Amino acid sequence: MAARIADLDIPRAVVPVFQHALDTYASETNKTADVWNRFEDRHLGYRPHERSTTVEGIFRHQLLSERRFFGEFLGLAELPADEVLPAPPITVALATARLVELARHRLPGLAVQPEAWWLTVVPFFDVERQRAWIFWRRVLHSAHHRTQLTVYLRLLDQPVPAVYGPSADQTWAGADPTTSVEAARRRG
Repeated sequence: MAARIADLDIPRAVVPVFQHALDTYASETNKTADVWNRFEDRHLGYRPHERSTTVEGIFRHQLLSERRFFGEFLGLAELPADEVLPAPPITVALATARLVELARHRLPGLAVQPEAWWLTVVPFFDVERQRAWIFWRRVLHSAHHRTQLTVYLRLLDQPVPAVYGPSADQTWAGADPTTSVEAARRRG
């Protein structure tokens, strides 16, 4: 089975109101790993347009930019940048395992942070933002690149995994996508 972060492996936040951040980061990492694992090594050089990034380029960017966000902007202990990428040649399996391994390493550092740490305003590129804002920006940035890759999968005629609900390729009994006005009208 592909590398994943199990729910039991997610540490408890010392400030319970921030537990959702740890749970979401682990879940989003697992979703990204699921998408990455749909590629084959022969796809690493694929890009749909000459100005697009290759699959491998997106993998590399994800790994390196997470290191920068968590290390430089959030101030967590991170590996030196030259130790983040798997040893060449990069394969889908190695990149995916590294993604999950690095996320597992970050979770304890996030779990022990007090409320004041999350709410502290720190430099972020050329502006200043709260660490909580920077954390969520990282999650959104990662989701953006995961979405790029789901488009690449579709263009490669590869199955697209369910991410936040069923996909055209993966569904289950009880799945209830909101694709109609009637479904959108539903209330608890």
